[in-house]
Amino acid sequence: PRLPSPFPRVPVSLLPRFSVSPLPRFLPSRLTPESYNSKVYSLTVATVRRMNEQYAPAEGVLRGDTRALARAVSTIENHGAGALDLLKAIYPHTGRATVIGMTGSPGVGKSTLVDKLAAHYRRAGDRVGIIAVDPSSAFSGGAILGDRIRMQQLGLDSGVFIRSMATRGHLGGLAGSTADVATLLDAAGFSRILVETVGVGQDEVEVARMADVTLVVLVPGMGDDIQASKAGIMEIADIFVINKSDREGAERLEQNIQAQLELGRRPDGWTVPVARTVATEDRGTTGLAEKIESFLAFRRESPSAREWREDMAEERLLQMLRDRLTEEARVRAGRSGDLKAWATQIVERRRDPYSVVDELVSQMLRADTDERGDPPQPGTAFAPAPDATER
Repeated sequence: PRLPSPFPRVPVSLLPRFSVSPLPRFLPSRLTPESYNSKVYSLTVATVRRMNEQYAPAEGVLRGDTRALARAVSTIENHGAGALDLLKAIYPHTGRATVIGMTGSPGVGKSTLVDKLAAHYRRAGDRVGIIAVDPSSAFSGGAILGDRIRMQQLGLDSGVFIRSMATRGHLGGLAGSTADVATLLDAAGFSRILVETVGVGQDEVEVARMADVTLVVLVPGMGDDIQASKAGIMEIADIFVINKSDREGAERLEQNIQAQLELGRRPDGWTVPVARTVATEDRGTTGLAEKIESFLAFRRESPSAREWREDMAEERLLQMLRDRLTEEARVRAGRSGDLKAWATQIVERRRDPYSVVDELVSQMLRADTDERGDPPQPGTAFAPAPDATER
């Protein structure tokens, strides 16, 4: 039946999914609130909308529909059916958002700072997506997901989408699906995406591989001068943020950071600034936002901007390959029952783990060859090196 605007249309291709099409049972050729009572009309609209969201999740995400987006994020997080197809469908519509990564030790005020920064962008008219990552328990596997407690006011804003994620054992300060969720938010039309990591140590630097700009948040009184000299998280900052800067020691901390920055320059020529904030009082947020814009403008004009994006894409590809191959190996070994047997042999020192890994990789290569019917060609994935064949 023809459905008048603004009634949502169900694609004709979806109708064969039903043994009896539900539309003719409810709809005449023309349906208006006047021709049917308003209750039946509302129920029918809701039914068709649910059908659209169920069978075309990508369309719902691209429309910016909050419910469709929330379901899509859950599908991605849980590696549900259709997750890869959804990501493939929306990827051509991405690349417009600015991803701002915020990391730092526990207790430095990341969540409050995200809340104030998001409010600043909302006042500027931006739609804001927030991904708050919390650690999972090493014992129970659960997570409190408490970061959003400090963002309750934003939760009432229809222009803000907040998603809490658990690390689920993933290392690096993020969850395994954080980058994919950021892709969904980008496709849904959010122009600013704020990613808050878990409270990190000195080498959880994964956020720098997915963010357009990385903020490292510090507070006075959480370490001596040596902490500012250590490699890792201090090296990924595009902007340093001294939060709770009304505390004693803020001046000394800034001097230590500046002294370390003077020891060497970044390859791209950017001079890393230091911003001071008091997030609980919303002080310094505007200045921080200005520094973020300055860095983004610098990167856009930098001759190495494209190279940087290609390096990020390469890192992402390698990470996806690691995850996919690891999962494939785990599934194959678990299905055959070899994984448990190998673990027992390793514990009893009857086999070494290195030979076991070699055997598993060989099995995967043989299975790949059997499925395709021909051996891997030189120069392609899984092709053995020439000298490896001879040995």
